[in-house]
Amino acid sequence: MAMDELLIEFQSESKNLVSQLLGILDHIEGDYSQYRRLEEFGQIIDRIMGAAKTLKQNGIDPQALDKIGAYAEVCKMVSYKASQVGNNAQLYTIVVALLMDATEMFEEMLNRIGERAGADVKTILSETFLDRLRWVSRQFDEGLRGSIGADNGSRNLAQEQLDDLLKKLGL
Repeated sequence: MAMDELLIEFQSESKNLVSQLLGILDHIEGDYSQYRRLEEFGQIIDRIMGAAKTLKQNGIDPQALDKIGAYAEVCKMVSYKASQVGNNAQLYTIVVALLMDATEMFEEMLNRIGERAGADVKTILSETFLDRLRWVSRQFDEGLRGSIGADNGSRNLAQEQLDDLLKKLGL
């Protein structure tokens, strides 16, 4: 398969996964008892993140795929952390709304693959969204894991980790 074909396949598969993500969020919105389903959200977005990083390593649109991978990682961390907060319905509501916005912006990023402006996420992510993301990340306890592994070295979504990912995004 040629590089362009791989990128088109990645884009198509990722859009299908984004539809699944939006379906999960639509289903759980307003139903705090579903907070553990945010881990499912994280598992799906992790698939996009892994594919983006793999394609980037193979030299396929590295600038855009690097940003897509970093953005997916941010969303994955937030969703995994929120899936462990079983005692805060208000935070759950905020996280679901944030992830809905994030997923819609993620879809826009995917639509822009291959465009010159596609790698500039500043045109997609607003300052208001970034402020909300930073606020949400500060609400999680330090001991919550940021991925599916029980103890894989990335347990803490410290502000510095989020800031590092945002720097990768050029923000």
